[in-house]
Amino acid sequence: MNDARRDPAPSPLAVVRDGDALVLTGALVRPAVAGAWTQVAKDIAGVRRIDLRGVTLVDSAGIALLAELAGRAGSGVAVEGRPPGFDELRAAYRLDETLAFANA
Repeated sequence: MNDARRDPAPSPLAVVRDGDALVLTGALVRPAVAGAWTQVAKDIAGVRRIDLRGVTLVDSAGIALLAELAGRAGSGVAVEGRPPGFDELRAAYRLDETLAFANA
């Protein structure tokens, strides 16, 4: 039976370095995180912006990856874009706008 109500599979995650920005597109979810980590770990030096405007979905593994990347990039990293689930997860993990742990 064809169920048209089923959600489509998440779009694959792509990560590209563009100047001082790390640009992510697609679904930033658990199955994509391990592969993304090996790709972005080598490109994190000099990143000042993390562009999430093309991210379609983020889960807890994705927010953990982003927090680690922001921490390695250093203070003052700007996060651009708010994909579905981002603000709720950021609040749940007590992360501030730069994805650092907020002072309670």
